[in-house]
Amino acid sequence: MNPLFVVVACAVLASLVALHWYVWRRMVRDTTRPGSPVRHVATALFVLGPVLFVGAFATGRSGLPFLVKQIVAWPGYLWAAVFLYLLLALLAGELVRPLLLRMRAPGERGREAGPATPAEPADPAEPSAPVDSTGTGTGTGTGTGTGTGTGAGTATGTATGGCAVAEPATATAPAAPAPPAPPAGTLPPGDPDPKPRPTPSRRLFVSRIVGGTAAAVALGTVGAGTYGVLRGPRLKHVTVPLAKLPRAAHGYRIAVVSDVHLGPILGRGHTQRIVDTVNSAQPDLIAVVGDLVDGSVAELGHAAEPLAQLRARDGSYFVTGNHEYFSGAAEWVDHVRELGLRPLENARVEKAGFDLAGVNDVAGESYGQGPDFVRALGDRDRSRASVLLAHQPIVIDEAVEHGVDLQLSGHTHGGQLWPGNLIAGLANPTVEGLERYGDTQLYVSRGAGAWGPPVRVGAPSDITIVQLAAKRS
Repeated sequence: MNPLFVVVACAVLASLVALHWYVWRRMVRDTTRPGSPVRHVATALFVLGPVLFVGAFATGRSGLPFLVKQIVAWPGYLWAAVFLYLLLALLAGELVRPLLLRMRAPGERGREAGPATPAEPADPAEPSAPVDSTGTGTGTGTGTGTGTGTGAGTATGTATGGCAVAEPATATAPAAPAPPAPPAGTLPPGDPDPKPRPTPSRRLFVSRIVGGTAAAVALGTVGAGTYGVLRGPRLKHVTVPLAKLPRAAHGYRIAVVSDVHLGPILGRGHTQRIVDTVNSAQPDLIAVVGDLVDGSVAELGHAAEPLAQLRARDGSYFVTGNHEYFSGAAEWVDHVRELGLRPLENARVEKAGFDLAGVNDVAGESYGQGPDFVRALGDRDRSRASVLLAHQPIVIDEAVEHGVDLQLSGHTHGGQLWPGNLIAGLANPTVEGLERYGDTQLYVSRGAGAWGPPVRVGAPSDITIVQLAAKRS
């Protein structure tokens, strides 16, 4: 096995474990009591979730039964999407956590009452005399005398020997100590409810606020993104002026369908929704620009059958994407031909007003079936407008070199899951939409399906109706 592959795989696995530990700590350990059933269940979920995600990714191209792939794919890929937005929400929560920790938690205002009033000390101006346990006291005068005292601490005596009579002696008993204050959060003695009700600590309170908000954001985001995919793509309209397009072809409409990704999650029903949407637009030509499937013809041939219902005046055309080469490209090319689509394997056809060409995906180079621009475009009349179907935007340089007027591509999904668009922008010249490169324009569709998680965030799926416009008067 390649040592570099082992190092990369270990690094990815370590990162996955570390990130899951961080999210588990914030979502579970910091918000639940040790040993509670909630903590046990949540911890099991954080162990099972990544296992299912790795399993969904690993079984996608395995020889396991298709039913097994479907069972693993749904929870595994959905966990990946939920985890991504839990992570992002918790990282954002770290910014507000210090502020929340300085705020008062519920119940803390009541515990911030003023200090208790201390007992008043004895008046230092009043003398005191010791009192014995029997309540008798002694006093001294100028002579020797005896007397009896009362329990109140006063004593009287009569002097003997003709001496003066002693003044009454007064004593004050020490003040009784004040009873200790009850612990914070407990009820005072005599309260009808004897059970203590402790207020959650501020840290626990803040952790639950941040964790609960993160969970709501993640589940809401993934739920909305899943609905957007399962609902089906929406039509998008773009007008592209071409300098060489004749007036007779002005307004020509091409339906661009990319990245359907039929597989364990998106099946025949998804294909039917796409077909119905395309046919409702009544385009002049339909272009399927790769990544139609994630699986073999044996597994997904039935799911692709609605493509036979596509209707356009000038027909439907197909070029391979990288996922076709992961799924048996030769078989899929034959299958789509049987369904009525015409594959353009490094080939070109002439339409009224422009040339339509198609090249194989660059992933085909590993199978000896890569793109061949010379074969597709080398001998054409460059005075005619040309439209190129190529799955990946990265071949735009070859398109410019061969004088292509417009390249139609997919592959990027528009990023699919924000902030994936930032990553896609590092590997592709254009992530979505229309841009110009010299005399060549490049249009990149966000795609009609989804790969991996059936979720889109910030990049809704689309089928684009590209309308060609003539610049000549």
